[in-house]
Amino acid sequence: MLRFLVTRLLSAIPVLLILSVVTFAIIQAPPGNYSDYIRSQLINLGGASYEQADAQAKAYAAEHGLDKPMVVQYFNWIGAMVTKGDFGYSMYYNRPVGEIVAERLPRTLLLALVCHIFASALGITFGVLAATRQYSWVDTILSGIAFLGMTVPRFLMALIMVYLLVFQFNMSDIGNFFSSRYGGAPWSWDKFVDLVKHVWPVVAIATFGGLAYNMRVMRGNLLDTLNAQYIETARAKGLREGAVIMRHAVPNALHPLIMYQGVVLPYMLTGEIEVAIIFALPTVGPAIVSSMHVGDVYVTATFMLVLAATLIIGNIIADMLLAALDPRVRLGGAH
Repeated sequence: MLRFLVTRLLSAIPVLLILSVVTFAIIQAPPGNYSDYIRSQLINLGGASYEQADAQAKAYAAEHGLDKPMVVQYFNWIGAMVTKGDFGYSMYYNRPVGEIVAERLPRTLLLALVCHIFASALGITFGVLAATRQYSWVDTILSGIAFLGMTVPRFLMALIMVYLLVFQFNMSDIGNFFSSRYGGAPWSWDKFVDLVKHVWPVVAIATFGGLAYNMRVMRGNLLDTLNAQYIETARAKGLREGAVIMRHAVPNALHPLIMYQGVVLPYMLTGEIEVAIIFALPTVGPAIVSSMHVGDVYVTATFMLVLAATLIIGNIIADMLLAALDPRVRLGGAH
């Protein structure tokens, strides 16, 4: 298992390098950079003439290396990242990118992990209920919920939720993790309850899509497993139906869901990002959008590279979980 883990980690390095090149090139493809944003701000808000604003913008670009070719900018960025752990400097936030990542990424990962736990637990449970009650009213209702979860865009659900909370329930403090009185306060039960009150819409919406997928996959696989010959043999031996389902059918039906864990982390991350953008929570999503809007390339490129790394890590974790669950995988397919 250790050799397998080391091999996968080493193979991930060239993948991340290729992804960094592609990501950086795509972000740099549109014309303009942060110096153009400065020029427009000086003209529109500062009242400067075009010549004055253009001179200051060019000076800023030269000072921060924005006037250099894209290849030079990329190697400066990736070189500092590899040798010094320096992700660059955010011109929009006026802070090192590493500080922004350290501030926003843990919040995003924690929210995504909570969503993943709820989506897995509820989705698997609903899938088992739907499969063991095929074509009943329970199966119909749960299948309808899964259909909505897989087809309705999460950003649309977030917009509807924001409308209901703000205009119907008069909740204005929806863009923060805490109320103002708990912002700098030490952790307590009241502060935790306040946190839940602020993040439950994001968790609920991001969970909904993952729950729907887990339920559909679990239902389909469990139905196939229940018709397998070894399940009929277990029933013929006189085992209770509950024991047949929980001890024999469900563990084997879980294998595809274990493989799905390779993409569920970035899936939940993107779900949290979509919803957090609508709710304006201080997580990864709004940082990516605002940095792309003004051409703050290092923030965008770093966060995109981090999301790509989560996909690779998720796939490695999925392979290890599957190997732990299925002896055939550990033995390399030997019988």
